[in-house]
Amino acid sequence: MMDTAAYCQELVRDEDRDRFLTTLFAPDERRQALYALYAFNTELARVRESVSDPIPGEIRLTWWREVFEGSRKGEAEAHPVARALLSAIHDNRLPFEPFIRMTEARVFDLYDDPVPTVGDLEGYAGDTSSALIRLASIVLTGGEEPGGAAAAGHAGVAYAITGLLRAFPFHAQRGQIFVPAEVLARNGVGREDVLSGRTTPEILAALKEMRELAWRHLDAARAAMTGVDGQALAAFLPGALVAGYLKRMERRDYDPFRTPVEVPQWRRQWTLWRAASRSRPLG
Repeated sequence: MMDTAAYCQELVRDEDRDRFLTTLFAPDERRQALYALYAFNTELARVRESVSDPIPGEIRLTWWREVFEGSRKGEAEAHPVARALLSAIHDNRLPFEPFIRMTEARVFDLYDDPVPTVGDLEGYAGDTSSALIRLASIVLTGGEEPGGAAAAGHAGVAYAITGLLRAFPFHAQRGQIFVPAEVLARNGVGREDVLSGRTTPEILAALKEMRELAWRHLDAARAAMTGVDGQALAAFLPGALVAGYLKRMERRDYDPFRTPVEVPQWRRQWTLWRAASRSRPLG
């Protein structure tokens, strides 16, 4: 039988390097469950790239929901990520509802519909990125209440928005726009302006507004970290990388369509090491 732990670890290492690096600061006995969580997130995140149109993607997401509802037991046992995840859920007494909501939220990824409002985007980020931090926190405390639900919510939204801004040119190229329609309209940007791949002062203004939103959520997460169980802090470490990415996008020569928003791995590791050595990992 396939080594599910090794499979999940390799998948996260190759496809979600930020979260993989954060697992290095978690206790050895908790990493296997974290890899299962993050591998599941990776599976959902890449559904759109693995299907030719939205309907097969919806079928794949429905399959995951049915796994959590218990109607795909045989198939789940044969799927390395599903098997590892169900084991992690059982061992850490994780609730199924956040996983179901995560699969439902990812249906949005399959289509090119605009995100209507900032609230809609925050809801999407909450059901995906924030939920992942919250579940990882519970894993790190061995199924006990870790505290910090509000901090997880804000940190997840900050990390998700930053990630979507980093992926802005990739999404625009395939016809998808995660900047809310109300933000684009407020700055005089139309859908075609984004899809043209041409940087304009209006697009830069809209993206600046989105970075400010990410900063506000990061600040709120920092303020809400009081009371988080010390064992759960590694779950919040992805948020420690947000500031570095945002600052790269605030440089004068930043071109959202042509400037890769990357931070060298050594610097990310150093940032995570510093964050992990403090009681307040978000700064």
